[in-house]
Amino acid sequence: MKPYTSLTSERRPKYRGDARGGSPRGGPALGAGGKPASRAEVLPETILKTRPDNEADDCEGFRPRAPADPVPDGGNNPVKGLILSGGRGTRLRPITYTNAKQLVPVANQPVLFYGIEAIRQAGIREIGIIVGDTQPDIEAAVGDGSRWDVEVTYIPQSDPLGLAHAVLTAEDYLADSPFVMYLGDNLIRGGIRDLVEDFKSEAPNAMVLLCPVPNPSDFGVAELKEGRVVRLEEKPARPKSDLALVGVYMFDRNIFDAARAIEYSDRGELEITDAIQRLIDDGRVVHSHVVQGWWKDMGKLEDLLEANRLILDTLEERRLGEVDEASRIEFRVTLEEGSRVVNSTIRGPAVIGKGAEISDSYIGPFTAIGDGVRIHGSEIEHSIILEGSVITDVRQRIADSLIGRNAEIGRSDTKPSACRLMVGDFSQVHIQ
Repeated sequence: MKPYTSLTSERRPKYRGDARGGSPRGGPALGAGGKPASRAEVLPETILKTRPDNEADDCEGFRPRAPADPVPDGGNNPVKGLILSGGRGTRLRPITYTNAKQLVPVANQPVLFYGIEAIRQAGIREIGIIVGDTQPDIEAAVGDGSRWDVEVTYIPQSDPLGLAHAVLTAEDYLADSPFVMYLGDNLIRGGIRDLVEDFKSEAPNAMVLLCPVPNPSDFGVAELKEGRVVRLEEKPARPKSDLALVGVYMFDRNIFDAARAIEYSDRGELEITDAIQRLIDDGRVVHSHVVQGWWKDMGKLEDLLEANRLILDTLEERRLGEVDEASRIEFRVTLEEGSRVVNSTIRGPAVIGKGAEISDSYIGPFTAIGDGVRIHGSEIEHSIILEGSVITDVRQRIADSLIGRNAEIGRSDTKPSACRLMVGDFSQVHIQ
């Protein structure tokens, strides 16, 4: 295993080799003729096993099969965690050009950290993290996992070729252990302890986490019969239920054969919904567990802001910073160490990061101000301001915004009057 030289702790993160060769950036691996490669071309010998000669290839869809002989589900092996952090986060550009999507903060804590906490609170100590292009950033943020009392192993994946591909990538690490797969950009209020306990006690081959949604056509949807999942549909035009698949799954070792048995989807990925449907068609048992609380997928700005609001609404008040007599702090506000508030009003729920300075300003509800941010003569609410940014003398209130690291926003008195911008690719700017 490679050493992790940037850590001074005696504990080092562990590594697993990449489970596939290179491919053109942004798409699946290509085989002969420029078409998506077969599983034999993409997956290494260590995880690719040939199906029996008498098993039909099912590339045109899933056909019901007779129940197969049971495969041991891991017995008394401890449950492991698998967090997927290899995606590129294209819907959050330009923020994700320089920052892993899973490290974008919600209430001043990276989204990924909430997933690690949820897995640890469920009693799981061994966690594998699938990493891609942003591997150095993920490693620098998470380290060896000791702060959560877990052992972290990093598992490289050169290209995000689907959730089922990620499962196969981690097969050597997971081995015969049952495991929970947690998408690193998801937030679930209430944790997953009950899900893990139900999986242990009911002992199905898989368990999916579901959440009722008003727009099921936008999600993968589960159809249930007598408590068992009988069919999964990806973004159906006429959904048979309102139960959307949340980004948390539990599996035993049968998922590996199911993932090897499916074909790439039209978008060039091995879909986890196809692999779970294969389990069902093979006679395996797939149970469901409904979210007790709320669930957010951090795919868009609106989702981040909503998650920020929900988390801030649960934070306890903590004031470790300095507040002068001319300032007012209203409702629940967290002031981290080294923060300073001068002649300003902060109306919570809100969090002000370490070393941040707020002067002659108003900070409104549901706002997260990152470490080292400086705000002067400005008004901000319902926004996330990342670390090191400077906002000075902005005349209009900033709202419903996400501002990246070390950004500068200010008013200029130079003539002629104009709005002067330097805006990166895929940015959004709204001026009134």
